[in-house]
Amino acid sequence: MPHSLTQLLDAKGVLLADGATGTNLFEVGLEAGEAPEMWLESHPDRITALHQAFVDNGADIILSCSFGANRHRLKLHQAEGRTHALNRIAAELARAVADAAGRPVVVGGSVGPTGELLQPLGALSYAEAVEAFREQIAGLKDGGVDVVWIETMSAGEEVRAAAEAALACDMPYVVTGSFDSAGRTMMGIHPCDFHKAVDGLSRRPVAVGANCGVGASDMLATALELETGSPDSALVVKANCGIPRFVDGGTVYSGTPDQMADYARLAIDAGARIIGGCCGTSPQHLGAMRQAIDSHVRRQRPSIAEIVEAVGPLVNKAASAAGETAPRTGRRRSRD
Repeated sequence: MPHSLTQLLDAKGVLLADGATGTNLFEVGLEAGEAPEMWLESHPDRITALHQAFVDNGADIILSCSFGANRHRLKLHQAEGRTHALNRIAAELARAVADAAGRPVVVGGSVGPTGELLQPLGALSYAEAVEAFREQIAGLKDGGVDVVWIETMSAGEEVRAAAEAALACDMPYVVTGSFDSAGRTMMGIHPCDFHKAVDGLSRRPVAVGANCGVGASDMLATALELETGSPDSALVVKANCGIPRFVDGGTVYSGTPDQMADYARLAIDAGARIIGGCCGTSPQHLGAMRQAIDSHVRRQRPSIAEIVEAVGPLVNKAASAAGETAPRTGRRRSRD
């Protein structure tokens, strides 16, 4: 049976995913070095309020506050023994908001990197990574998420470990990487090769794409190079809201609602079917993106020059800059 993310994609064509978690929680008191996941028990009302603000501004997809809720990250806060419980709470908080929305809202269970390097570069074995993700995803499943949202990844082995864990829990999944190092992930993966990390698994991801790391212009440049590996996998992009600047002791992102609206329109033109924001993206930004998506008629694929003219200059060079073009063997994206 199709799950709700697939159903909603089929019904609406293009979906709006939510915005930032951490940077918005900083606005309501989260301290530097404090894990957002610790607020699941101490300040659940503030996390619920953020989910609600995203839904009120039109989000079709909200992600649970569980990005760093795996045993390896939680041990930094002496909370590794509460991995399952914290993930269940994160899912339940998002689920309650989605269920009260009065319209279909998908809950994605956010799963970020372990924070460890896998062998042979580090000490973590592949089997240990799978088990850590399985433990986290089991909690998210018990809390009621619709789909596992594996995000901000840079290493192919870790992507595969998280995807294998999702399948072990009988859950559909999404995978996104952070292409912030000269247009590639920190571990050197080209956008057109990212989907290969899950080749051979029993099920393909519902969506493949990119998040975080870069602002709207660079994210759109990445979108032009991304491949999903299957016509049944949607393209997803969640860009940071411009470039961070330090102002009066705090971090302020340069993106305006108008710029994020332009980004949303261009993302549709580039073939994306799930569009959201990452660091710095507020509910206000998301509201502008909702209006842009609802009123936009897809145009031809944009050029880099058109992207720069609309939303500003690139910070990184493109992954396939002169002399670095990677072979392209797969379909660029689904339903393009």
